[in-house]
Amino acid sequence: MAGKIIINIERCKGCGLCIMACPKSCIIVSEKSNKNGFFPAQADSTDCTGCGACAIICPEAIIEVFHNQCSKIETIAEPDKKPKLSLIKEKV
Repeated sequence: MAGKIIINIERCKGCGLCIMACPKSCIIVSEKSNKNGFFPAQADSTDCTGCGACAIICPEAIIEVFHNQCSKIETIAEPDKKPKLSLIKEKV
């Protein structure tokens, strides 16, 4: 399954945890610093499988993971459309 990641480079502190967690080595350290002076992580390869290891380990929660095969996902249950229950019952 092919995937894609988006890293918010302006919020990245360049800790490198996502680089170590990526099994396909799809993330590298940028050569340019962000506005805070950190050298952020950036996606480097199209080999990304969308496993999500980078997003899970990121302490800043700034990595979004997308899967190219989202069209193959189907909804098997819809939420219940029950009326809201009142917490206070009126006397008749």
